[in-house]
Amino acid sequence: RSESVTSKLSVAALPQPGRLSPSLVPSQPAVSGRRSCALRVRAADRRDAVPGAAVLSAFEPEWKVLKANLGGARSHSVNGVEFVTGTLSGRKVVLFLSGVSMVNAAMNTQLALDRFDVTSIVVTGIAGGVDPSLQIGDVVAAARWGQYLEAVFAREADGKFRPPPWAKTPFPNYGMIFPADVGVRSAKGPPEKRFWFEADAGMLAAAARIGAIDMKRCTAEQACLPAAPRLVVGGNGVSGAAFVDNAAFRQYVFKTFNAQVLDMESAAVAMVAYANGVPFIAFRSLSDLAGGDQGANEIRTFFQLASDNSAAVVQRLLALWTPPR
Repeated sequence: RSESVTSKLSVAALPQPGRLSPSLVPSQPAVSGRRSCALRVRAADRRDAVPGAAVLSAFEPEWKVLKANLGGARSHSVNGVEFVTGTLSGRKVVLFLSGVSMVNAAMNTQLALDRFDVTSIVVTGIAGGVDPSLQIGDVVAAARWGQYLEAVFAREADGKFRPPPWAKTPFPNYGMIFPADVGVRSAKGPPEKRFWFEADAGMLAAAARIGAIDMKRCTAEQACLPAAPRLVVGGNGVSGAAFVDNAAFRQYVFKTFNAQVLDMESAAVAMVAYANGVPFIAFRSLSDLAGGDQGANEIRTFFQLASDNSAAVVQRLLALWTPPR
């Protein structure tokens, strides 16, 4: 959750749809040579052959503590994204900032998988609190994530919103918004539709073993929380391309999805992890209450505290969990 992010993307020129540039169509005898060249290019693009966990955040404040604690740091630049390899809590990792929101998160997670030997994916950062039992500063490791703004925007007729008859709408609507499943392709089989993408069971079990952990209760400016933050493992999280600061919509999200938190990246990363068969978990610390605050939204007061609390939990997880390879 960030109020503004500037992202610069370099996009290679592509031929028009349905047309191929002559330079992209090799003669038949050259095909095998082209294939071996492509394989060599892919191998050369690999930036670090050491297996490790990908630890990603959306924007700068979320990785400050992790980057500062990284041993043997080495920076790599790919498509304008900085990837930093090294050791964190005794584990080999690659840290990077995905950029805010769903497309950035999916695109740059896949980029990390393509360029590094990623054994697992860990998301760390801030979120809006949806569950009324949670407070700012708490850290949630949800058991599953859904893209709740993947939706049909229905037309209104006779005072009611009615989605098209062919549309499958598995959840109650919020006005014209009818949440829907998302299509995903993977090596697991044919394309499928699903809403929830699960966190890895082994990583969740390791998170549950963390137990009591020292987390920040006060900011550097001495804005303090009413109670010590806690770690909550399990439940649901949802993600979408919207910064939510609306009490009524927050209540709808909690009631409809039984969600603890909402953010703008985790479900997209979960989908990429699922498609690639890579273990995934996301830790999100509440920086605000997504419109449920008593006064004004408090993200500007508590985003660094929340970021640091999430980072503290991630470091403990890395020390406890043994990757599959």
